[in-house]
Amino acid sequence: MSSTPIQHVLVAVAMEAEAMPFVEHLGLKKDEELFESHLPFLAYSGNYKDAKVTVITNGKDSVYSTGVDNVGTVPAALATYLAMHKLKDSVDILINAGTSGGFKRKGAGIGDVFLTTAVSHHDRRIAIPGFTSYGIGRLDSKTSDDTEASDTMINPSKLAKQLDYKTGVVSTGNSLDKTDTCDKLMLENDASVKDMEAASIAWSCALLGKPFLGVKVVTDIVDGDMPSHEEFMANLAAAAKSLQEALPKVLDAIVGKTYSDL
Repeated sequence: MSSTPIQHVLVAVAMEAEAMPFVEHLGLKKDEELFESHLPFLAYSGNYKDAKVTVITNGKDSVYSTGVDNVGTVPAALATYLAMHKLKDSVDILINAGTSGGFKRKGAGIGDVFLTTAVSHHDRRIAIPGFTSYGIGRLDSKTSDDTEASDTMINPSKLAKQLDYKTGVVSTGNSLDKTDTCDKLMLENDASVKDMEAASIAWSCALLGKPFLGVKVVTDIVDGDMPSHEEFMANLAAAAKSLQEALPKVLDAIVGKTYSDL
């Protein structure tokens, strides 16, 4: 990773409802140049203190004519890759910000902010020799001298202590609900939170050698009593506001720092 100070932060957010409170809080303007006009992805850019901030979202679905947000791993990986490829060396770090389900067994509560120590998948089950690890797709940050880690995954421990946030593994899948097999694999992944994009965005970052940091706000308790979709919708607005409050604190803590400072 570069030893130059962080001056341009790319923030990838799946849903517009998650992104817009932060975009409006920073006064970012729509960027019509980042993505080609036929693509659904949206971009907003501007300055925050001494840094440039670019926010991208996955936009709305037109392929299936539903008009809903393009959630899930495919649009997230593609939007992230295209944005980083277009911006090239000007981007110093990518933050994947968004909502997530949390596990009460790992101490998660509604509204908690988690910084991700690792990413993995729980719905890519490929029971062929050599493909199992690929399917899980785990990327770890370096948390100790003997940890096998990805060069692009930032260890959030120091940052979490500074900001009083929690840390944990995010496990990614393309469904809001879960099966018993998903439960088993998320337990094996040691997941603290569950989302639909992080592992795919981290994969794009690894391809292009860009540092990745996940910032996740808990909207629902995966191992709780309330159905995930009901709890998610009930808490989405509050979680988006929490994200709006958390992200400037993260920016304040990382802008102007080098990666060795984090």
